[in-house]
Amino acid sequence: MTNPLQTRFQRDDIHTISLFVANKPGVLLRICLVFSRRGFNIESLVVSPAFDGRFSRMTITAQGDLKTLEQIIKQCSKLIDVVHAAEHDSSLALEKEFALVKVKLKKDNRVEILQLVQHFHAESIDFSDNTLVFQIIGDTEKLNKCISVFEPFGIIEMVRSGKMVISKGTEET
Repeated sequence: MTNPLQTRFQRDDIHTISLFVANKPGVLLRICLVFSRRGFNIESLVVSPAFDGRFSRMTITAQGDLKTLEQIIKQCSKLIDVVHAAEHDSSLALEKEFALVKVKLKKDNRVEILQLVQHFHAESIDFSDNTLVFQIIGDTEKLNKCISVFEPFGIIEMVRSGKMVISKGTEET
């Protein structure tokens, strides 16, 4: 049986788009409307201030065909508050995600769970008699694998960022 997380994030029609925008109210809404009008589903969205606080960086992971994506990028580029918009190829950029995961803890599986946390190079950040919260950073595949390994123990809660991306070398994101 395939894991729905793995199939959702490993498809060919998933694209990573980076936008450099003015840090103003309403910019996110206008960008989301461009995606919506074209029937493009946004899988994840990360928005954070850029180095210069007057601007923000948006990383959008979206599902759809390449031709429509090209139109969306062109339309977003025409918006007044958008400085730059582009799709990123994973071979030319670094991509990471972050997750906080809370799992059930029992006396008979504590050692195994802690060993698995260590195996995935995750970090335990809260530990009680009944639960363990850990954080993990990595690519989509690593997070999906980690989550599927912990599912049998009982994941109580999970908070996962979207994909964050930065271009390699001197290329601007």
